[in-house]
Formats: sequence, structure tokens, C-alpha cells
Amino acid sequence: MTRVAASLPRDLPASICVAVHLAAWRRSRLADVINRAGGPSAVDPVDGQSLERGRIYVAPADHHLMVDDGHMRVWRGPKENLQRPAVNALFRSAAVTYGPRAIGVVLSGSLEDGATGLWWIKRYGGVAVVQDPADARFPSMPQQALSTVAVDFSLPVAKLPALLIRLVTGREDEVPAAASHER
Repeated sequence: MTRVAASLPRDLPASICVAVHLAAWRRSRLADVINRAGGPSAVDPVDGQSLERGRIYVAPADHHLMVDDGHMRVWRGPKENLQRPAVNALFRSAAVTYGPRAIGVVLSGSLEDGATGLWWIKRYGGVAVVQDPADARFPSMPQQALSTVAVDFSLPVAKLPALLIRLVTGREDEVPAAASHER
């Protein structure tokens, strides 16, 4: 995630929400790491906080991060796929709230969290992006997403920032055809 964030402009015209599997007792330091790497500023959100463009919101340990009508929801609800935070909860809320404006990205990880969430994003007209499993340190999450959902793009992490910038700035003429699944 830090490589992607560091390559994004600080004034990115979108909000980014991140859910990383963490032990319940660990405090996430990902926001601090992202801030040192550069790119949009990262924060540990609080429930009810307004979403801002050009900001990265990192789910706290043992809490789901969801979006609802321009606000963050930080909730200690039931685990999904043995995880809290779970990216499925985040993606589902983004799909229902933002429909075709939602972009879900599944990166390296274990188990199958993310696949069902991407299904929701696609169901509501959003864009599904998956890291190429050959490029992932832990390929099971990307592999499961690819086998579950007709994703729009599957590409190495190094190519993700440019794709995300093109998608959120509306420069669709520069976005590769969805069927190409860049590799």
C-alpha cells in the first residue's frame, strides 16, 4: 500500500479507505508509514468523520471501516472471513453508497477477504481492480478475487497508481480496455 500511496498526488480528487488484516491487540502504524512515504496524507479515522478528497483513511485494529454518505463509520461489528477489519465490509458499504463511483482494489493478502466485496462493487456498477497474483507476496486474496469476480483490471502494483489517477480524474481515454487485464 505504501508504494501505491507514495506515487499518488497529494491533491488526488478522491478519498482512499484501507483495511489491512491486523491482530486485534495491535495498533496500526500504517497511517504513519504512508505519511513518511509521501502522497496523500493518511489518518486513523474516527466514527462520523467526514471524507475528504486527497486523504487516506486506515481502518483501526479490531474495527471495520465503512463509508456512509460522505462519512466514515468505524464499527466493531462481527468478523467477516475471520477478519476485523475486513475489506468486504468496506467494499460493500462503498458499493451501496457510491455505486459506479466506487473503485475496489484487492492487494496481496491471505485468505479470501475482498472477493465478495468486489462482487458488490461490480453489482453496483463500480470498478474492480486486483493486483496480479504473480506480483503479490501473498497471492491468495488476489487469486480468490479473480476467480470470483469479472474484474476490470489485474496488474502489478507498480502500475496501480497511474490507473487509479486515470480512473478518478475521468481520463477514461487513457485507461486500458477493461478486458485487457494488464500484466
